[in-house]
Amino acid sequence: MADAIVSVVLERIAALVEEKIRDEVNLVRGVKKEVLKLSVDLNTVRNVLEDAEKKGYKEKSIKDWLTWLENTTYEMDDVLDEWNYSILKFQIEQSSSDHADVVPPNKCTVRFCIPCSCLCFKKVSVRRGIALKIKQVKERLDLILAEKDRFHFDEITSQPSDRESWRGQTTSVIDKDEVYGRDLEREALVSKLVGEGGSSEEGLIGGIRVVSIVGVGGLGKTTLAQLAYNDSRVMNCFELRIWISVSDPFNEVEIAKGIVASVEKLDEPPKTNQLEMLLQRLKESISGKKFLLVMDDVWTEDDTKWKPLKNTLKSGGTGSKVLVTTRNERVAIMMMGEFIKNDQMIHRLGVLNDEDCWSLLRRIALCGKNKDECEEFENTGKKITKKCNGLPLAAKTLGSLLRFKNTLEEWESVLNSEIWELEEVEDDLFRHLFLSYNELSPTLKRCFSYCAVFPKDTRINVDELITRWMAMGYLGSNADDDWKVRGRGYFDKLAMRSLFQDFYMKDDDIRIESFMMHDIVHDFAEFLRKNVGSRMKNTTCKDCSHLLVSRVEKYRSLCQCEEVLDSTCFELIHLDLYGNRGLRELPESLCNLSKLESLDVNWCSRLCGLPQGIHMMKKLKHLYNKGTDSLKQYPQGIAELTSLVTLDKVFLCDGSQVGWLKNLNRLSGKAALNARKAELGKKMHIQELRIYLYRSTTTASSSSSTSVSNEVLDALHPHPNLQHLTIEGYNGSRLPGWI
Repeated sequence: MADAIVSVVLERIAALVEEKIRDEVNLVRGVKKEVLKLSVDLNTVRNVLEDAEKKGYKEKSIKDWLTWLENTTYEMDDVLDEWNYSILKFQIEQSSSDHADVVPPNKCTVRFCIPCSCLCFKKVSVRRGIALKIKQVKERLDLILAEKDRFHFDEITSQPSDRESWRGQTTSVIDKDEVYGRDLEREALVSKLVGEGGSSEEGLIGGIRVVSIVGVGGLGKTTLAQLAYNDSRVMNCFELRIWISVSDPFNEVEIAKGIVASVEKLDEPPKTNQLEMLLQRLKESISGKKFLLVMDDVWTEDDTKWKPLKNTLKSGGTGSKVLVTTRNERVAIMMMGEFIKNDQMIHRLGVLNDEDCWSLLRRIALCGKNKDECEEFENTGKKITKKCNGLPLAAKTLGSLLRFKNTLEEWESVLNSEIWELEEVEDDLFRHLFLSYNELSPTLKRCFSYCAVFPKDTRINVDELITRWMAMGYLGSNADDDWKVRGRGYFDKLAMRSLFQDFYMKDDDIRIESFMMHDIVHDFAEFLRKNVGSRMKNTTCKDCSHLLVSRVEKYRSLCQCEEVLDSTCFELIHLDLYGNRGLRELPESLCNLSKLESLDVNWCSRLCGLPQGIHMMKKLKHLYNKGTDSLKQYPQGIAELTSLVTLDKVFLCDGSQVGWLKNLNRLSGKAALNARKAELGKKMHIQELRIYLYRSTTTASSSSSTSVSNEVLDALHPHPNLQHLTIEGYNGSRLPGWI
């Protein structure tokens, strides 16, 4: 995961330098030069990280070097945090001394951009301290760079044969006796290949149809394709059958050569590398012939690579099929192209049941053992099988491991170990998952590995996950207004790559509401976090069963941990007190958490009030307060939180109307409103609004009440971007003109 944190720190440094705040960067003479050099050094080391991380899983010296690099980079991340904290502290002190009622909206708007009014700190010792830390990090990074040269890492960009060298080329040959539990899957796939398989246009490209098998690595996509390819019904249906192992990169020249060699039954492929000549020859060789082309292990999402082949394959006979196996549903959609109407031609491969998984593991693990030995190991073996959670590759890997363990004690040792702690699993199983992981951007790598903080078999709410990504800073420094959209995009990319499963969607919603992780994928994410290095130590808390920790030795995110309210966790960015029904008030000391960006008090039903000093929490962007029935009003200081993006419920401030909302123009998402003068017309990011208009007990008459209701609703007038509006308690005589 070194690539992830290095990329993040580079982004932060770039944002800082790009602002050209010269006086602030030059805290002390020469610091700007040190920062720029540090950026160059990090870019240099990032160019070899792909090769280093690949080798680091095998060689301890390289793993230690990566840990050293990660720790040093995290230290720089901490220094940048301290830098911004000092600026923020100065802002608060300046605001207090000037008795400012409202912080100008141009302050604290971007996480790592520094306002011009804070171009220096009052204390020279603070400036020099930060400058010294930057120089110390730079010195350590110089040592790391010098150490790098002795490993002879390759520069960035994957070598063409990287994936093929890891996985090897696949073939159509299969021993059906070694396959368990795929009869129903095979029948479903064969029916799509030999029949019409969907609507008349579904997956069609010219006269051919594209069918895809999608699933996580190790699930058996290639095995299923081999079963279908060798099925007698398929063999009788197609005049030509061609098997091409594609892998990455998608080399259209080599693919065309392979197809031609297979169709023309050549001993070796054509010599030419001219794509035009190859495609013309391919067109002639398949013209009018009904064919089945299997393209195994496709990775590219670039349709320009696929288009020349796709257009040439249209010359095949009616009823021709292309069968694609891929881990990424986006690949399947791309290859089906503009003809996709729905996803009937996408076959999402499922896991094996426990019985079939045990049969597969037993065939390997108990090979050569007599009947008595088989009976001795069976109970423990079935328990070990549950670790596989239906993943065939895991069953094969553990079976191979157990084959050479001849005592029950050794089998029980495997049973009692975490999957990611077994060296053989790391080598044989996780390397297949690394192929998918290495395809991710640095940001997506962090988002994925973060999911390991949820216990296994947890149904994870997508919105909650995105909120926590935001709290950890994974959604970027400019994620103020569009962080939910950005986070949803990141989630969709991970879901499309088969890293998540068991999706739940409401009947009237096309968006995924929650999901689960396969146990082996969870083990892999846990393995990644284990390999972050020494900075993960001391980041657990016995008082918090579901603790979310960041990458540093100071807590950044705490979940359901009331003890923090009386602690000094000044580094906190996210505090989750969800569902704490015993919580009646938040102490004033909470306002010392000046870095806090997200506070979740959802369903804290007895919470009566927020701290009066809430105006000190200048960085607070998200206040989640659904189900806080006892909370009836806010302290006046909330009007100064101009960075606030999320506020689920809006109340009066000390009995006044909600004119205090007029400066909170970043509010987005959903809001429940119980007041008048909120200047909703400026709240362009609010998508869903619920307005509660309750009749006052002091109202003189029903006619005056009706008149008041009319005036209140007329005055609200939300922004035209509003998508959903609910009004409760309205007893007016007409609807306002803005509706």
